[in-house]
Amino acid sequence: MNGNELLPPLWLSLKVSVTASILVAIIGIIVAHFMARRSFRGKSVVETVFMLPLVLPPTVVGFILLVALGRRSWIGKSYEWLFNQPIVFSWTAAVIAAVIVAFPLVYQSMKVGFLTIDKSLVESARSAGASERQVMRYITLPLAKHSLLTAFVLGFARCLGEFGATLMLAGNIPGKTQTVPTAIYVAVDSGHTAMAWAWTISIVLFSFLLLSFTGRKMEQ
Repeated sequence: MNGNELLPPLWLSLKVSVTASILVAIIGIIVAHFMARRSFRGKSVVETVFMLPLVLPPTVVGFILLVALGRRSWIGKSYEWLFNQPIVFSWTAAVIAAVIVAFPLVYQSMKVGFLTIDKSLVESARSAGASERQVMRYITLPLAKHSLLTAFVLGFARCLGEFGATLMLAGNIPGKTQTVPTAIYVAVDSGHTAMAWAWTISIVLFSFLLLSFTGRKMEQ
């Protein structure tokens, strides 16, 4: 066991998780804020679709993404024409898979946070002449910050642990798409228990430090 074998999956997992959690946080804020404020016909159906990746087997999510983004789909063909490479079997595919599977947790947590905000504060700000952007920046986001932080941590943790959909869409290419969960699976399957333990301990320690830091921030 050496650093050349240990570090690439760790680095790729962190890169994918950070990128995906930032993207899903941005998307979650926009979508959750909109859904918390609006009522429309079919809203329950839309929210059910949002939550589907939470209950579907990850391999099912991965298969759907593979069909939707594969080289035979119009999205896959367009992406390959623009960037001269396919979406599948790339680290971009790992990010997309992580965003999709993490979105339900992030969306639900953020929506709860937005719904707990006193509507009278928002209406008072609007009546005082504040724009929607100002209301969002100075009232909505600060009041919902604990829920947003919780959502971000949950999203990051879900991205970090994603396995099934990532394996289906991004594959398990060492140095390119092999994340820690897929690396652990391969290591155990091939009898390299020491490597599996090294990756496992690294992720456990990192997750522990992340949760400890988040807990301290929540108490402040």
